[in-house]
Amino acid sequence: MSFIKKVKIVAFLTVLFTTLTASAQMVTLSGNVINGNQEPLVGATVAVRAQNKGTSTDFEGKFKLNLPKGTHIIEVSYVGFKSISQEVEITNNQQLTFQLISNETVLDEVLVSAVRVKADAPVTHSNLGKQEIEKRNLGQDIPVLLNYLPSVTSSSDAGAGVGYTYIRVRGSDASRVNVTINGIPYNDAESQGTFWVNMGDFASSTQSLQLQRGVGTSTNGSGAFGASLNILTDAISEEASGEISNAFGSYGTRKHTVKFTTGKLNNGFEFAGRLSNIYSDGYVDRAFTDLKSYFLQGSYTDDNTLIKALAFGGKQQTYQAWYGLSAEQLQENRRQNPYTYDNETDNYWQDHYQLHWNEKLSDNWSTNIGLNYTKGEGYFEQFKEDKDAVDYGNVIIDGSDIIVRRWLDNDFYVANANVTYKTENFELISGASYSNYKGDHFGEVIWATQFADGASIRDRYYFSDAKKDDISVFSKATFNVFDNLKAFIDVQGRFIDYTTGGFTSDLNPLNIDTSYSFFNPKLGFTYSINKENSIYASYARANREPNRDDFQNGPNVQHETLDDFELGWRLHNKTVQLNTNIYYMSYDNQLIQTGGLNDVGEYLRENVKDSYRLGVEIDANINISDKFSINQNLTVSSNKINNFMLDRNGVQRNIGTTNIAFSPNIIAGNALIYKPTKGLQLSLLSKFVGEQYLSNTDTEASKLDSYYVSDFNVSYELKMNKIFKSIVFTGLVNNLFNKEYVDRGYTYLNTWDTPGTSFEVQGYFPQATRNFLIGATLKF
Repeated sequence: MSFIKKVKIVAFLTVLFTTLTASAQMVTLSGNVINGNQEPLVGATVAVRAQNKGTSTDFEGKFKLNLPKGTHIIEVSYVGFKSISQEVEITNNQQLTFQLISNETVLDEVLVSAVRVKADAPVTHSNLGKQEIEKRNLGQDIPVLLNYLPSVTSSSDAGAGVGYTYIRVRGSDASRVNVTINGIPYNDAESQGTFWVNMGDFASSTQSLQLQRGVGTSTNGSGAFGASLNILTDAISEEASGEISNAFGSYGTRKHTVKFTTGKLNNGFEFAGRLSNIYSDGYVDRAFTDLKSYFLQGSYTDDNTLIKALAFGGKQQTYQAWYGLSAEQLQENRRQNPYTYDNETDNYWQDHYQLHWNEKLSDNWSTNIGLNYTKGEGYFEQFKEDKDAVDYGNVIIDGSDIIVRRWLDNDFYVANANVTYKTENFELISGASYSNYKGDHFGEVIWATQFADGASIRDRYYFSDAKKDDISVFSKATFNVFDNLKAFIDVQGRFIDYTTGGFTSDLNPLNIDTSYSFFNPKLGFTYSINKENSIYASYARANREPNRDDFQNGPNVQHETLDDFELGWRLHNKTVQLNTNIYYMSYDNQLIQTGGLNDVGEYLRENVKDSYRLGVEIDANINISDKFSINQNLTVSSNKINNFMLDRNGVQRNIGTTNIAFSPNIIAGNALIYKPTKGLQLSLLSKFVGEQYLSNTDTEASKLDSYYVSDFNVSYELKMNKIFKSIVFTGLVNNLFNKEYVDRGYTYLNTWDTPGTSFEVQGYFPQATRNFLIGATLKF
């Protein structure tokens, strides 16, 4: 045998021996992760420090890791729970149970349980935790941070994701998304909209959120008609800490945030707070945003009690960009702003005061009481030329140039009460909610070239007041029918009284006195096929009353009804987490957006008798390795109106089946995530939104092109040992490939420029091309 052959044999035997020896030294660490109620935590992270190795728990809260023999530090974490680290010496195959304690103690178990669902519920939903939010939180509003969730699209007036921002879910606009903060309704009682601009940097005070798509579970406030967004604010901290965060970026964007917490003191109290300022010049010329906000929290906890008092709010000033650009202006200069008056601004102050008392009465019973008061006040200012006196209450002379301020002044009171009964295989939550809204709408002429005799500055030219009472009661139960079959039953009654008196800004009388009584049942089942697979099916009904603008624009407006059917499959193991579902949303008298805008930039709506949304959603998280993962979601849908009646000059014509406006048939998101070393994460985020129509008539002129944009996000946490616990560096490049695109617009029929003829006119809201944000957060 030659020398070379001998060397090869020795080398082969050496490699074989080393491999076999290493294999013999590998052992299995397995076990489960549970919460304080001994329930499994699905999707908890189990990681090995210093090895960049880890896994996540399955549907039963179980995990398995192959490790070399020796001593290891195991780190276990889960959104909303306090992470733990444990040193483990492993010599043989071993099983361990890790119990995580909820950060929110009773709050998460009682308050949020009233509006949220668990991982195995027959409700289509997505969760987002604090760590995920922090990686992209550089000043952009919550709708923008949610943009990459399934079936979600977002937009902003100023084009840079700051200021007036909007969200759509499955094509439904923000007024259909029921938003609660700690179980308290946030949607405006009259318009049903959500105005994130009034709470700048609220993401910095968010512990976690859950987005339920479709009708979802019963919740407080205006009924969900497309989705529910449930936000939980910062949890009580066990330790004292602080943060100083600063971010800077394109278009003069900057964000400054200071946070603190005393940690839980020996007497059970904790105090925390935040101050923030966000400013941006906007992508659109002079469409600046100046947001000042605060968040204060005082808490008391013991073994069975949590009392939490919160005050948060903000003051905002934004330059108006409500009407976008015409097609000609878009081609000429997509960043221009047609407004020229220096103070064409929106100004609003909003303050929220909440008090929550959660009590664990026994191992089975717990209660929650929540109280809220919201004060809102503000105006927008506009310059108008050559106006008729009759349109402004005759406080001016015909032909005057004027400056007007149109005010909102409102108060909103809420009281919630929930009780929970829970055993090993049964949970019942019952509750009631009452809200009272009082709002004044009025306009002032603060300047005119000529006032009428006897008139003076700030004379009101219109006034109307409104009152809305909303009572809801619900009861929902989850229980095991068989070992592998779980049922969910939910019933809600909702009762609304709405009255107004006075005149609109057009000096038309607005006298509404109406009441509604709604019954909203829900039923669902989840069947566990095995440890990794489960399927679910559900039915839910929702009813919704018209909003103020609907009454103003159509005296015969009707309430709308939605029947939502969902069928889904979930696969969850250490490599793949897959959620896929089919939905069918059937509407009666749906209030659809016509594509036109009113005089404050809000979309007009009208009833259509028969319409539906049918779609498939796929949401996948694939862990290719310890360092590389892919998150993908896809929605393919058909959104139709049957027998759409088109009104032209008072003549109605049936034009058959048409597409619902602002409802793209394809929405896709993709995230490539790479973690090359501990503390460093690189993400390439992409979003595709298919073509959509700005109106319900399917005309070529109202078609909005599809768009595909990508963002690049980097986050690195540098651990420190002395003054600071860590420094977190974050960078974000939006629209990485510099795409010029429009994601929103409007259309209307012009019948007045040329008498006897009519033609469609479109307006567009251009979004920013490539731009960046960078930030640093000092944690101590």
